[in-house]
Amino acid sequence: MKRYCFSLWAMMFLQISATAQPVKQMGQLQVIGTQLSDAHGRPAQLKGMSFGWSCFHPRFYTAGAVRELKEKWHCNVVRAAMGVEPKEGYLDDPERSFRLVKTVVDAAIKNGIYVIVDWHSHNIHTSKARDFFVRIAKAYKNYPNIIYEIFNEPDQETWQEVKGYADTVIAAIRAVDPDNIILVGSPHWDQHLHFAADDPIKGFDNIMYTMHFYAGTHKKELRDRTDEAIEKGLPVFVSESGGMLATGDGPIDQQEWEAYIQWMKQRKLSWLTWSVSDKDETCSVLEKTAGSEGGWKESDIKDSGKMAKAYLKDF
Repeated sequence: MKRYCFSLWAMMFLQISATAQPVKQMGQLQVIGTQLSDAHGRPAQLKGMSFGWSCFHPRFYTAGAVRELKEKWHCNVVRAAMGVEPKEGYLDDPERSFRLVKTVVDAAIKNGIYVIVDWHSHNIHTSKARDFFVRIAKAYKNYPNIIYEIFNEPDQETWQEVKGYADTVIAAIRAVDPDNIILVGSPHWDQHLHFAADDPIKGFDNIMYTMHFYAGTHKKELRDRTDEAIEKGLPVFVSESGGMLATGDGPIDQQEWEAYIQWMKQRKLSWLTWSVSDKDETCSVLEKTAGSEGGWKESDIKDSGKMAKAYLKDF
């Protein structure tokens, strides 16, 4: 009887530990067809929060904030959005930017969750991006936690320009890290996935394409376009989203945001909400009273954050 009780306790402990450590549970992610999948080939869904621009909101790039998002917000993935062009961004101060990203990545690994390293730019900087991602890959190639997002939101670039850039950066990453997921943006702020669906990147495995939505601006038309891209064989990952206008401000469209949440749940799409920051705008989920290391009270969280937290818990 004692042996049986011990075995039952051990099984329960392992199940709880796996739930508490998403990377232990899902392991090395892979893309099977259009579906993000775990190490055993089962559909995997990541859901979490994106930090704001590292150059504008560095105070939240802390181990405590990562722990808070994992334990209290039920995130199994976070996104380090490294600003590239602005003052104190990567082009201005690469070592500072790298340190901020490294802090988030190391904390995500410690907490057993996945982490997206996001080149948060709207423009092409091929050689700088290649060098940065090679450095990240060399440091973290042995950790299944890592996801590379090599181009946040192309705006005016054509798909051919984005594809040429992606081919170069992906090849450099794959020379170091052959396995971890790589995310590629699409034109027009990650809404024109049909161009990528008609001419996808060839020669590499475990590639996905990002779609971004803001429910106050983007309606069913974007969901339909994404569905069509998936039906053509394009693996899609929603690496940034929100319930307000695409400006990041304005009222929350709760009905449309809910429609997106249910749509992503049904299609087993992974998603993150923008953003962990305290800017005076709707999409910044924290008030200026929020501490840099977490421990956020309800009064520290804006309405958009409360809604995102509820979606994360129930997803």
